[in-house]
Amino acid sequence: MEYEEAKRKFVNSWGTLGNAWGINKTMAQIHALLMISPDPLNTDDIIEELGISRGNVSMSLKGLMEWGIVFKDFKTGDRKDYFYAEKDVWKLASQVAKERRRRELEPLLEILGELSTVKFNAKDKNEKAFNEVTTELNKFAVQGDKLISKFNKMESKWFFNIAMKLFK
Repeated sequence: MEYEEAKRKFVNSWGTLGNAWGINKTMAQIHALLMISPDPLNTDDIIEELGISRGNVSMSLKGLMEWGIVFKDFKTGDRKDYFYAEKDVWKLASQVAKERRRRELEPLLEILGELSTVKFNAKDKNEKAFNEVTTELNKFAVQGDKLISKFNKMESKWFFNIAMKLFK
């Protein structure tokens, strides 16, 4: 496989995987392109490389910067904005985990916390079932929150050594 084909395959595959962690395909493709680019790229470079509209590139870059995985750079004497991605895989995974926690887990914990204060009639099977499920979900979400917090505090080498022992 030649480099251009390999690059296209990686960018397209990363685009497909993007949905698994909460971003659209185009955002993920731009992220992939920036990760493998040795130098920051400007909007025109990205448009040319991926064949997508300027508006789509601009919105996608904004979203990626909100995720904290793409950053803006400036070149002296050049009016264009340049963009680059975090290339450290551990930092990338940690940032994605933090952002997903903020966007998904924290709102769920807030709602489940509110639900834990509701007075239920233990004799009503619907209320009892609702209470049991939301209580278990709350326990699970709290444990997930603790796990994400610990994951983000770990060093990559330590984490991977433990993970490899678990999966032997």
